[in-house]
Amino acid sequence: MKLLFLNGVNLNRTGIREKGVYGTQTLEEINAEIAKFCKARGVDCEFFQSNLEGELCTKLQETDADGVVLNAGAYTHYSYALRDAIASISVPVVEVHMSNVHAREEFRHKSVISEVCRGTILGFGKNSYILAAESFIL
Repeated sequence: MKLLFLNGVNLNRTGIREKGVYGTQTLEEINAEIAKFCKARGVDCEFFQSNLEGELCTKLQETDADGVVLNAGAYTHYSYALRDAIASISVPVVEVHMSNVHAREEFRHKSVISEVCRGTILGFGKNSYILAAESFIL
């Protein structure tokens, strides 16, 4: 099994920005923990981050993974292009957020991608990624 961990806009700043929301670990450090978790379960994983909406759409369309764990960042709330890219593929996608978006600003409460995702996991910090990975493994 292979999983793609796809991170969107501004997630390259994890560990640097809004540490009270996203923690102090960098995305690279979080990815290393995810890779270790996956390897212990015999799962291959690939990581990709981009601040460019089109690159995320292309990565989804071209993936050979068995499942995608997607933290779209702010694109979650308004990217119909990303929504359509998810809907256009047969690979299941789990939407993740490190923070509880429903406990934050009003504009973060609506996701335009949720309805085309297999499920949504939010509010567990970096462990949101692990929980999403487990959903494919179990």
